[in-house]
Amino acid sequence: MARTSQEFGDWPLKRLMTEVVGSGPKSADDMTHEQAREALQRIFAGEPEETTLGAFWLANRWKRNTPEELAGYTDVMREESVITAEPDCDPVDCGANYDGKHTSALLGVGAGVVAAAAGTPVVVHSGDGVPTQKETAYKHVLDELGVRTDLEPDESATMVDETGFGFYYQPAFNPAIDALFDRRDEMGVRTFINTIETVANPANADVHLGSFYHLAFAKKLTSLIQESTELEYSRAIFFQGMEGYDDIRPGYTKVAEWDEQTDGLEDFEIETADYGMEMDSDDLEVDDVRADSATITEAVLAGDREGHFADAIALNAAFRIYARDDVPDLETGLEQARSVIDDGSAAAVLEDLRAF
Repeated sequence: MARTSQEFGDWPLKRLMTEVVGSGPKSADDMTHEQAREALQRIFAGEPEETTLGAFWLANRWKRNTPEELAGYTDVMREESVITAEPDCDPVDCGANYDGKHTSALLGVGAGVVAAAAGTPVVVHSGDGVPTQKETAYKHVLDELGVRTDLEPDESATMVDETGFGFYYQPAFNPAIDALFDRRDEMGVRTFINTIETVANPANADVHLGSFYHLAFAKKLTSLIQESTELEYSRAIFFQGMEGYDDIRPGYTKVAEWDEQTDGLEDFEIETADYGMEMDSDDLEVDDVRADSATITEAVLAGDREGHFADAIALNAAFRIYARDDVPDLETGLEQARSVIDDGSAAAVLEDLRAF
């Protein structure tokens, strides 16, 4: 992480508002990569007044950010805030929406542990009550399971190497973003920060797994990855997730794959029932997302729970295994996921995490 620069160019946020982004959603212009970079540098330095910052965030939301702008923001975040700690293994980076889920069970912890047991290392990252929803995220389910989450980045990297699964805590690895918590909370709406923090990539992973509501967002994130000078992903998998999280939506759903070798985004549709996940989204809803997600995860990993949640965790694990190219297809990944649940390997990884 480089220290925040105090020397700026010619584009304070007020000027960007007046001359570029602030004229409304239909007539606003887009920023260049350099203008976006300077904007976030100034924000990290605490320069803009609260009103100016709020107006700038809203203007970005109204006009919708381009991949070039998002790449500029991401590059500054990676250069001036993110403290990376790279494990010896090469994990899959799972960066779900940091503001969490409020209705359906969070299955990514269970899926990541199952993938780890099958030989695919996985890292996840989140904060604690991140705006705007401030709902259940990775940290909270891990806390409920008795797994340490208040970790420094080097501890997170060690966790991945020792157990196959690792958690990176935003306040520890992305302090400049974490310092914006109160201002983000006061906004009441999502900003571009909600997008770029999902690709912070604290483990310097080669593969990213994410989700989208609409395919256009997957295309935008893929273009962000391509235009960024700091992100070095060579492969990314996106699917339609529940509540914007990296838990695949049951039923007919879209999947998108990007690979730097082909330099194109390929999308296709799957029916989750074809992979044993025969259910509706309502079947994965729970009363207490934090507590119930942990209870479900532990029971599935122990082999004590079958049915919808076990099927969903297995398929989500298969996507993580497939994302890293550890299997040729989802069917093979699903077989491996079910096997490590049945033979106790997944439960053993959870115990290793608790002992870490």
